[in-house]
Amino acid sequence: MRLPWKYFHFVGIGGIGMSGLAQVLTDLGFKVTGSDISENALTQLLKKRGVKVFLGHRPEQVKLAEAVVVSSAISRDNPEWKSARENNIPVISRGMLLSYLMDQKRGIAVAGTHGKTTTSALISTILKSSGLDPMAIIGGMVNGSNAWLGRGDYLVAEADESDGSFLLLSPEIAVITNIDADHLDYYKTFLSIKAAFSRFINNILPSGVAVICGDDPHLKGIVSKAKRPYISYGLSEDCHYQAKGLLLNNQITQFDVYGYGKKIGSVSLRLLGIHNVYNALAAFAVAQRLGIPPEITIKGLGQFNGVARRLEIKGEKRKILIIDDYGHHPTEIRAVLSTIKKNWPKRRLITVFQPHRYTRTKMLYKEFLTAFLKTDLLIITEVYAASESPIPGVSGEWLARGIKIPKKKRFCRDLDDAFEYLLPELRPYDIVLTLGAGDIWKLGEMLLAEL
Repeated sequence: MRLPWKYFHFVGIGGIGMSGLAQVLTDLGFKVTGSDISENALTQLLKKRGVKVFLGHRPEQVKLAEAVVVSSAISRDNPEWKSARENNIPVISRGMLLSYLMDQKRGIAVAGTHGKTTTSALISTILKSSGLDPMAIIGGMVNGSNAWLGRGDYLVAEADESDGSFLLLSPEIAVITNIDADHLDYYKTFLSIKAAFSRFINNILPSGVAVICGDDPHLKGIVSKAKRPYISYGLSEDCHYQAKGLLLNNQITQFDVYGYGKKIGSVSLRLLGIHNVYNALAAFAVAQRLGIPPEITIKGLGQFNGVARRLEIKGEKRKILIIDDYGHHPTEIRAVLSTIKKNWPKRRLITVFQPHRYTRTKMLYKEFLTAFLKTDLLIITEVYAASESPIPGVSGEWLARGIKIPKKKRFCRDLDDAFEYLLPELRPYDIVLTLGAGDIWKLGEMLLAEL
C-alpha cells in the first residue's frame, strides 16, 4: 500500500480510532510513534507491536516524523501540533488518513448515529468467514483488537460523522444505520446533520450502493433524492431485506431473513436486543451485495460474540449481575434498558450513568429526562468531560435533579462515591448496569472485586 509518507506520529494515539489506524500502519511496515496523556489498554497493545508511545505531549517528539496525525479531540495549540507547523511537517486528520487507505481498497464505510461499531464488526466477521480477509478498523474491541490488517481487497471501517470527517471518504458501499440528533456542538441543527448524510451518500463511488435502514424516516427521505442506488433493511414490508418471526426472549435473538420477498434463512444471534437485529440485517444486506452465500453469512452472524462495552456481561457474584454498555445518547439508553428488562424481567435494575461531554448533556437535556423510565434505581455521576471545558450550570447533579422517573435516584460525584453508596444497597438478583462512553466501566470491575 502506498502513502505519501513513511513515518507517522499520532497525537492522542490512545484513542479508539487513532489506535486502530496506528495498528494497521504498523502492520503495513510504516514507522509509527505516538503520544497520549496517559496509558491505557490500547497504548499497551501498540507497545507490544513495537510502537513507541510517549506519555505527554512535547514538541521534540514530532521533529523526525514525516506526517503528524491528529483527531478532532486535539486542539491546534497542542505543543506537538504547533511544533509540526513550525517545522513544516504535514498535519493530517484521522479522517484524511483513513481516506488514503480506503482509496486503495474496496471500501465499506459504516456510518450512523447508533450501531456503527457492532455493524462494522459483524460485516468484518462475515467477510473473514467467507475467506475475503478484509482490513478492518473498528471503534471497539473485538476479540482483543480494534483493527486487523487483512490481505484481501476490502476495507471495513467506521465513518465518523461527529466531526464531518466521513465526508472525506468515497466508499464502494456505505452503510447508514440511522440518523439522530447528536454532535450538535458541531452541526448546530438537525437539518445540518441530515444534509451531511446526504452528501455522504452522494460521495459513494458511481458503481457503489448505499445500504440504509428502511425503518428510519429521515434516511428514507434522504435516499429518495440521492444520486446513488440504495438497498434497504428493516422490519417494514417495503424493505429489501426484512426480519420476521423475531424471538427476543430468554437471552436469545432469533429471526428469519427475507430478501425481496423470499425467505433466505434463519439467524440466531448471541447478541441481545432489537437494535442488534437491525445491525445484523445491515451486515446481511452487505454480504448479499458481495455475493457471499447466505449459509456463510448466517454462520458468521451466529459465531459473533459481540463488541466490548456493548451490553457486555462483566460477571456475576452473589447472584448480582454486572453489565456494561457504551451507550451515552438517550436513544441508546432507552434501547439498552428495554433490552435488559425484556431479558431479565423479574430482576431489579440499577443503572449507573456517567454523562459524556457537557455539550451533549446540555443539548439533549430534555431527551435525557425521559430516557431512564425502565430502570428501578438510577445513579448519575459527574459529567465525563472528554476534551471539553465545563459549561456553567451543566453538571451531572443538574441532570439528576431534572429526572423525575425513576423516583429512586441519586447523584454521586465520582466512581468511588458511587461504589460506597452501591455496595450496601445491593441484594441478590440485582442487575447493575454501568452506562456511558467514559470510564464508568471501572465501577463494575470495582464491584466484582469486592462482592
